[in-house]
Amino acid sequence: MANIRSQIKRNRTNEKRRQRNRAIKSELRTRVKTALATAGTEGAGEEALRQALKRIDKAATKGVIHKNAAARRKSRLMRAVGRSTAA
Repeated sequence: MANIRSQIKRNRTNEKRRQRNRAIKSELRTRVKTALATAGTEGAGEEALRQALKRIDKAATKGVIHKNAAARRKSRLMRAVGRSTAA
């Protein structure tokens, strides 16, 4: 345990950020799974894909994931959805 007051405060903010980042990443994974699961359907699939892409962009903007990682995830998601729609 830290004895320095500034470090105690830093530990508190780090924990808050860690919890927030975990929640954002968890929701991101959930949205991507939903988009992949509903890829073949007409209305729900498009909406799920749009929401997943939005969450990926938001996570990159907030700094939860790197912008290149976000671009890679979006690319892979679009490619997977395209494959499942064509099949």
